[in-house]
Parts: sequence; structure tokens; C-alpha cells
Amino acid sequence: MAEIDNKDEQVKPEEERTQTPPTAAKRTRKRSKGAGGGMTVAEAGRKGGQAVRDKYGPGFYETIGRKGGEAVKAERGHAFYEEIGKKGGEAVKAERGHAFYEEIGKKGGESVKASRGAAFYEEIGKRGGHRVRELIQDAKRTEQRPEGEAEKDTAATTPEE
Repeated sequence: MAEIDNKDEQVKPEEERTQTPPTAAKRTRKRSKGAGGGMTVAEAGRKGGQAVRDKYGPGFYETIGRKGGEAVKAERGHAFYEEIGKKGGEAVKAERGHAFYEEIGKKGGESVKASRGAAFYEEIGKRGGHRVRELIQDAKRTEQRPEGEAEKDTAATTPEE
């Protein structure tokens, strides 16, 4: 492994380096020291990514991303995605606020309306209304029966989704 000569940076004790993460303004660009040099790690990565895109096409990234996602799901399970999704949503909410979600929800609704029409919302509203009515009726029936009988009936009639 080649040593990197950073004359401009002062070497700090281990304690001090781990306590304060570097900010974008404080970071120094690491440059290659070999022949040609002068390229940052980010520039080299960008150049390599463009070469792969040119060789295999943009669909290649979708394929490897899907394979990677399936491997992570097999290893860590569905709950992992729920957990990281929740963390990401909380981070976005903290950074951008509730109004951001209202804005993107409105844009999404307008997009669906433009592509599928207003009748689509009428149809899904009816479907949702029917399902809610069924759930209310089931709950009323369950309240009217004795406890033991209601548990048997509920287990037998619960639709699998």
C-alpha cells in the first residue's frame, strides 16, 4: 500500500479525529500520486461509472441494484427495509417539514389525475367505501355474539390478503 503524503494536513491524535466528523468545507481532495495524477477519487469514480454506463447501458444499474436489493432482503428480511424507510422518512420530515409531503402528495395526485382521469378516483373511492362498510358490519356482528363464538367466526371469515 502506498503512503499518502499530506504536507498540508496536520496529523491529529486519534481521539480528536473521531470526535468531529469533517465537513465538506474542511475535507481535502485526495489526488492520485501516480503517473498522470491530478484526478480526485470522486472524478475517477465518475469517469469509471460513465465508462460502465457507456459499455453496458443504463439498464445495467437497474439490474445490479435489483439483485443487490434481493440479496439484502434475503439476508436481513423485509423488516430491515421498513426500518430504514422509517428512518429516511423521519430525516426528510426533520429537514424539509410537513409541508414538503403535502406538496409532493399534491403533485402525485395531479399526475395520476392527468394520466388516469377523475373517474379513477371515483372508482377507488367506491372500492374503499365498500370495504369500510364490510368492516363495520363485521365488527357489529362480532359485538352481538358471545366471546367464544365470535373468535371462531372471525378466524374463519377473515380474508387472506
